[in-house]
Order: sequence, then C-alpha cells, then structure tokens
Amino acid sequence: MISLTNQPANQVSRTYLYLVCLVAALGGFLFGFDTAVISGTVSLVKNDFALDAVQEGWFVSCALLGCIVGVSVSGKLSDTYGRKLVQIISAVLFLASAIGCMVSATFTTLIAFRLVGGLGIGVASMVSPLYISEFAPPRFRGTMVSLYQLALTVGIVLAYFSNAYLASHTGDFLENESLRPIFSTQVWRGMLGLGALPAGIFLLALLVVPESPRWLLLRGQEQKAREILTRIDGPASAQNEIEAFNATGEEGESSFSEVFTPTYRRALWIGLLLPFLSQVCGINAVIYYGPRILEQAGFTLNNALGGQVTIGLVNVAFTFVAIFTIDKWGRKPLLYVGVGGAVLSLLIIGALFQMGVTSGPWILLFILAFIACFAFSFGPVCWVVVSEIFPNAIRGKAMALATLSLWIGNFLVGQLTPVLLEGVGSAWTFWLFALCCSPALWITWKLIPETKGRSLEAIEAYWKDTYRSSRKTDL
Repeated sequence: MISLTNQPANQVSRTYLYLVCLVAALGGFLFGFDTAVISGTVSLVKNDFALDAVQEGWFVSCALLGCIVGVSVSGKLSDTYGRKLVQIISAVLFLASAIGCMVSATFTTLIAFRLVGGLGIGVASMVSPLYISEFAPPRFRGTMVSLYQLALTVGIVLAYFSNAYLASHTGDFLENESLRPIFSTQVWRGMLGLGALPAGIFLLALLVVPESPRWLLLRGQEQKAREILTRIDGPASAQNEIEAFNATGEEGESSFSEVFTPTYRRALWIGLLLPFLSQVCGINAVIYYGPRILEQAGFTLNNALGGQVTIGLVNVAFTFVAIFTIDKWGRKPLLYVGVGGAVLSLLIIGALFQMGVTSGPWILLFILAFIACFAFSFGPVCWVVVSEIFPNAIRGKAMALATLSLWIGNFLVGQLTPVLLEGVGSAWTFWLFALCCSPALWITWKLIPETKGRSLEAIEAYWKDTYRSSRKTDL
C-alpha cells in the first residue's frame, strides 16, 4: 500500500508562491466581507424601502440562492475552462454586485445585485481554495490554503469596522453634494459599495497570475505546467510532480459519475460531512447572531456589538495558529484538539445559560474559546482537506459538491438559530450545536488520512490502493 508518510523536501523561494496564493485568497476576503457587511445595512435598507418582515428576510437571505447556483456551476466551469478564468468571473460578479447595490434605485434592483453577489460568493468559495491547493507544493499546501480562511476572517472583521466607521462619520461627507446621498442619508449604499475596491484589486491581480499547473496537465499542456512548477519549486520538484501526474494516467475531463465510484467513496463522505459539520457546529450562529446571544447573556447592546468585534478579532488571530502549524503537526491533530475544544466550550456555554450565570464575563470568554478552537481547526482545516482529497480529473466537480454541503449547513444554521433561541432557549441551542459538532471527532479518527506533506497524486494513489486492498480482504 502507498504510504502518506513524509519525504524529504527541497528548498524553495517562497515569494512568488505567497504572492499568487494571496491573490487567490482575496476570493476568501470578498466572501467574508460580502457575508458580514450585510449586518450593518439591514435596518437602514428596511427604513429606506419600507420593507415588511418577509422582504427584510429576503434581502438578508437572497444571496444564499446565488451561492447555491454559483457553487453548482463552478465545478463544471473550472474543469472545462480553467481555475483562473472562473476566479476572474467571480471577481467580476463581486464588482458588479458592489456597484449595482450602491446605485440601486429600487428594492427589486437591489435584490438582483445581491443575487449577483451571491453567485460570486458561491464561485469563489469553491474555486479559490481549489486553485491554491493545486498550485502550492505539498509541504506548503496546508499553510497556503489556510491563507484563504485567514482572508475570509479578515474580510468579516473589516466589514464590521467599515460599517461602524461609515455609520459614525456620515457628517464628514455632507459637504460633498455628490457623495451626500451615499454616505449620509443612505449610508448603506456606501457600506455595500465599498466592496468594489477589493473586488477591483482582485480582478486586476488575477490577470497576471498563472493558470493551475494541474489543470494545464489535464489539458495536455505539459510545457506550460512545467514552467510554472519550476518557478514555484525548482526543476527537480517540477519533474517529480509531472511524473507523478503522468503515472495516474489522467488527461482531459472525467465524468461526474466518477465522484461516486467505490474507489473514492470514502473521500466523498469526508467531502460531504466535514464541511457540513463545520457549519452546524454553530459558528455562523455566533457570527450572525452574536449581539443577540450576548444580550441574552446580560450585555447591553453597545457592549454586545463590542463583543462581536472581539469575536471577529479572535477569529482572525487564531487562524494564524493553523497557518503556522498545519504543515508541521498535520491536519488530524488540529482537528482533534480544535473540535474537542469546541465541543467542550459549547457544553460549558449551555451549562452557564442553564444555571443562569449571565453576569460577568464567563459566557463571552467561552464563546471566544469556541471561536478560537474553530479558527485553528474546523475553519481552515476543512478547506485544506476537501481541496486535496479528490483526484485531479474530478477535483472541480467534487469540490463543488463539498462546498454545496457547506452552504446547506450554513443555510440550516441561519434559518434555525432564531427559532431555537426562541423555542428551546440558549442553553439547549448550544448543547445541540455541541451534539452536531462531535461526530467530526469520529470522522477524523476513522475516515480522514493524514495528508501532511503528500502530493495530490500520492493522495489519489492512496485511495486507489486502499480500495484494492479492501477488495482483496473481502475476497
């Protein structure tokens, strides 16, 4: 059986690698920014367009429909036309959404451009980590893909800060008559339109990054792939990776049905379950409904909003733990420690609510502990694992399926959290999140192989060899 243990690594200049991966990670930044910026606009849009409850909910959630459509088509598009082109499409969608939302004259137009933004989120959430995983050398792949999650968390925090800044400095723009409607009486336009700046940077930067070398190999463009791989990791490593790819015997686009073959069934289960569990553990309940939860814990509204910013900063800070350790310690140790810590934190939060311990800092402290545990485990490791476990020829389609699973979990948490808080109370809500989080420990133990330092082709060969061994055992 082919082993996934470590092998010696050659030295490499990391500057080019980091620059390209940081450009791709901007897709994560826009994902996080676009998701979080909406929190500061809801009440303002509701007042300006005189929305009822149904329209208000549609304004918040309509982007999810775009996300689902975007994820559904991104796998096929990226396998057919390349990872770079699909990232460019996502940047154009983000840019069009930001500008369109800013200048929308009617609620219907605003919804249309929110849907466009949702398409961008869906596409970027699949193709950006996929591109990074195929671009980075094996020994740096975990760190590079974790940059995507870091950018996502930074996008969330900057959305909180930009909303707060625009809301508190609207008077500074009153002297400029052309900006007055955007930044004063209708400040939500500035909040949504600000996303055009990073979207424009993302679009321009993508024009100068290369295509994924593995997609080029799938298309028979070996010389172009060799040039890119040589620049990333030197000629010897480039030759090794090309030989490993050629040994798989893959070229061109494979049928979607291959995702469901027995050879890759275990990988498929990992790809479906890990992203789903990363959402139903309750992370977005805290991100979306943090102020409400903290108010129930006895905080005033202003303190609750301050606590939300603190939550965002902790999320960013502890993502660095994964960046610095995932390629040293491996994927599984981070999942064991992080998921275990998240389950324990959720249980304690529920117990504090149940016992009525709502004064003092205890609930906030354990919410921050939960966020910290998620930030160095579930958050980045999920993207790393699902971007590397599938074979080259079907990676785009399989990643799209895994990302769709994540968005389904996100949708369920977003819809059910208010119902749970009202129906069963805060204590049972957090206990249910702990229950939903805990199966990830079993999945890490029984299903996920340690992929630290292994090439994507070695991981693919591992699944094939494991399946052949299981067939012999059955016989």
